[in-house]
Amino acid sequence: MRLWLAAVGRSRTGPARDLYDEYAGRLSWPLTLREVEVKKRLASDELKRQEAELLLAAIPAGAIIVALDERGKTITSEAFAAKIGGWRDQGAGDIAFLIGGADGHGDAVRARADFLLALGAMTWPHMLVRGMLAEQIYRAQQILAGHPYHRA
Repeated sequence: MRLWLAAVGRSRTGPARDLYDEYAGRLSWPLTLREVEVKKRLASDELKRQEAELLLAAIPAGAIIVALDERGKTITSEAFAAKIGGWRDQGAGDIAFLIGGADGHGDAVRARADFLLALGAMTWPHMLVRGMLAEQIYRAQQILAGHPYHRA
């Protein structure tokens, strides 16, 4: 199983990138980061539409898509692990996590998503979300492996 993280914006060197790199490096599942950007100033709806096109083009066809979205479902780490484990056990070759831009996801991403996930009711910086998501994916891997990381 291969994991993909497609995100709007380019990460820079610093603590948020270090956090992502730390947890991505711990994964036994391959995790590929694809960063996309629209460099033109556009109205919000058009910007979200173009970002959605870029995000969907950055991941493999047929991937399970998890869109991080403020209107998504908040779940426990155990439930997140169970979702990933279920997709793995059903033979999913690719799972893609999509992080939108400052204005959120375009309709095309929400329509294509297999699951809308919220990391809580608060708004988080997009660069920090990458690290938080990588940690939760690592935690899910450890839960599925029966490792004590989750409660150590």
